[in-house]
Amino acid sequence: MHPSSLRRLLTLCAPAALAALLAAAPLARAAEGEHPSVKRPFNLPPSAELGYSIKAKQRGISLNGSATVQWRAADGAYSIATESRVSLLGKILENRSEGSIDDYGLAPVLFYEKRFRKDPSHTTFKRDVKTITFSEGDDSYPIKGGEQDRTSIQWQLAAQARATPDKFKPGSEWAFFVAGRRDAEVWRFKVMKNEAVQIGTGEVNAVHLVKAPPPDAQGQQVDLWLAPSMDWYPVRVRFNDDDGDFVDQTLEKVVRK
Repeated sequence: MHPSSLRRLLTLCAPAALAALLAAAPLARAAEGEHPSVKRPFNLPPSAELGYSIKAKQRGISLNGSATVQWRAADGAYSIATESRVSLLGKILENRSEGSIDDYGLAPVLFYEKRFRKDPSHTTFKRDVKTITFSEGDDSYPIKGGEQDRTSIQWQLAAQARATPDKFKPGSEWAFFVAGRRDAEVWRFKVMKNEAVQIGTGEVNAVHLVKAPPPDAQGQQVDLWLAPSMDWYPVRVRFNDDDGDFVDQTLEKVVRK
């Protein structure tokens, strides 16, 4: 849900904007000592298939589509498989996150992404040598515990909120080390407030969290809404670029497995 980023999705859907998107500054390497590795209680949401509607805007071009998320967690392992489609182009994004469940929660082993008309990328969490590596680039990062990828992070947050809902109060902050396609950085989510979100089955109350870009850098803002009454499933995710472009995903249905 994805959890694909705005630049990923809009690069696929709006080829005319490709040059501008590629000109954006890359993610910065996290400073030494900034890597958060904290064990917190977690309670994974039940396995389910979730369907989302997608609305996006790129340089005045409106895009509509849908995404499906297969979330599975059982027997010490998890998997998340996502497909995103838009009208005219069909499937434009496929990604997967899979791994084990350890003392920190989700412990990714592989993050896979296949973009429209692009070769797939792989981010590998080599837990035997405690290193994160990338098929796109030579960077590597140490594994200290609790690292996530850009797909698993939503579900890690949901699991921690399910376990300690009283701690997800406005003003609280949650930091994670998050790996993407070619590098990794610290993501800091701040709890804003509870809001009503209109989904396919009606209105639900949701906890609104925001990951803002670093104050000294251009970047993407991620807004995430988790619904306590629905096992803290992500009911809405919005990616905002600093130029006004966005991708907005809203939950339409959930089928528990």
